[in-house]
Amino acid sequence: MSLIEFFRPVLVALAAAALVACSSAPWAPSPQPAPLGRADAPAGGVCAAAAAQALRGKSADAQTVERARVASGARKARVLYPGQVTTKEFDAERLNLDVDAKGVILAVRCG
Repeated sequence: MSLIEFFRPVLVALAAAALVACSSAPWAPSPQPAPLGRADAPAGGVCAAAAAQALRGKSADAQTVERARVASGARKARVLYPGQVTTKEFDAERLNLDVDAKGVILAVRCG
């Protein structure tokens, strides 16, 4: 048995892993990076989503996201697209903006 025949299964597995790593998942949306709170945002800014509800139906561009964050008093904000993988821990200082595939704000909530 030659050396190549001996390592062929390993080489095939490595090639397959490289192809999988380089491909993009077909279900993953390509959202814009979610703007985080400004560096000078007050520490301990507890989110109050009710104050930003008027922005539902607006496009989640950077200026609108920042307006929502400031209105809610949150220290940071994130935009959540359909099917986007997110962390599940609750953060009282974070405003979440749920948007549709076109980036229109559907829901404003804390967490």
